[in-house]
Amino acid sequence: MPEIQMPKLSDTMTEGTLVAWKKKKGDQVSAGEVLAEIETDKATMEWESPEDGTLTEIYVQEGGKVNVGDRIAFIGGEDEEAPKEEEKEKEKEEKEEKPKAKEEEKKEEKPKKAEQPKKETPTTEEKEEKKAAPPKAQKKAEPEKPAPTIEKAEEARVKASPVARRIAAELGVDLSSVNGTGPEGRVTETDVRAAAKSKSAAPATKVPAAVKAGESARIQLSGMRKIIAQRLVESLGPVPHFYLNINIDAAPLMEAREELKSAGEDADAAKITVNDFVLKAAVQAAVKVPRVNASFDGDAIVQFADVDLGIAVAIEDGLLTPVIRAAQNKSLREISEQAKDLAHRARNKRMKPEEFQGGTFTVSNLGGMGIDSFSAVINPPQGFILAVGRITKVPVVDDCDQIIVGHRMSLTMSCDHRVIDGALGAEYLKELRHLLENPALLLV
Repeated sequence: MPEIQMPKLSDTMTEGTLVAWKKKKGDQVSAGEVLAEIETDKATMEWESPEDGTLTEIYVQEGGKVNVGDRIAFIGGEDEEAPKEEEKEKEKEEKEEKPKAKEEEKKEEKPKKAEQPKKETPTTEEKEEKKAAPPKAQKKAEPEKPAPTIEKAEEARVKASPVARRIAAELGVDLSSVNGTGPEGRVTETDVRAAAKSKSAAPATKVPAAVKAGESARIQLSGMRKIIAQRLVESLGPVPHFYLNINIDAAPLMEAREELKSAGEDADAAKITVNDFVLKAAVQAAVKVPRVNASFDGDAIVQFADVDLGIAVAIEDGLLTPVIRAAQNKSLREISEQAKDLAHRARNKRMKPEEFQGGTFTVSNLGGMGIDSFSAVINPPQGFILAVGRITKVPVVDDCDQIIVGHRMSLTMSCDHRVIDGALGAEYLKELRHLLENPALLLV
């Protein structure tokens, strides 16, 4: 049975936080059963056990942060025990020492080979000088070993594995100040890394002197908020945004929705919504104008064969964009069902990493939250994002020059100017308007 390691749950994840264990030490677990809740740099999600067996050991407690690949638990078979800390350290040390030993052997061989040709017969004068030199003078010529410092002597007395000593030297951690959790108080690599993290995190937790208790608080960023901040800077800084806005006649969409409702589509979870029409139209318009379904890649533009549609979903900690793969091959009903399923699982932390990575462009709809119109920030390396506002009643002039009550919906396209020019974006929005104002075309 394998040792369970911190999984890489997103393409940019380097460390994870163990938010909660769903099983206790000694519990039986099955493959596919929820084992823990892990916070990545993009979301907090439930993680399923990769194996059947007994949760024999838990190495990381709730709230603990560890690097991707570090062990977090051990799932054993019948009567199988987790390897002891000492055995693990020894095994790790041996793996790391083997390549080092080979390197040292190679280094030693080179000087020996180099020294052999230089061997010459001493001259008569040199022999005489050697005989004349007193034995004490010869001894003084040998290099003396430096005496160990007090700090080095103190470190030598600390029980620690060679790996822990090396990591401590790299991270600048004083071994004598680290509490060892290994056998007989031995300091392990995990202890050193934990001490280094607490040391670096200490200044950040201090509340500024000017801030009084009860008036304000300093809230540390979650991994997800950190990556959102990073991505926004990566987007608005390097990516040259420009914006195109249209207002479409949403009356045909409202009529199509009412017809579906009268045909048996009641207010259930499976109903097709106005947003589903927008998603389908956004995909179909990208098929009609394929050059917008692209991204900038250094010295080239990558035009994608499939339309992988990202859907912006607001969750408690921030924003996720689950992706409907090859959406151009899906019907309105299939897009509706998959969008609802992905949004539901995103809000309930049941997403799989591959379900929110990638995407060729994104649709963000804030109409349900009462927003008339807005401009969204592109999710790099995508070429554009479509922002959808709510449907509003406004006075409009009809074909007979009469003022009537009309339904209008705002759509704003944020474009990466390196990929999409104004004329190309306008061509896409023209096709999108045509589809949304003739929703029967989306049912074909």
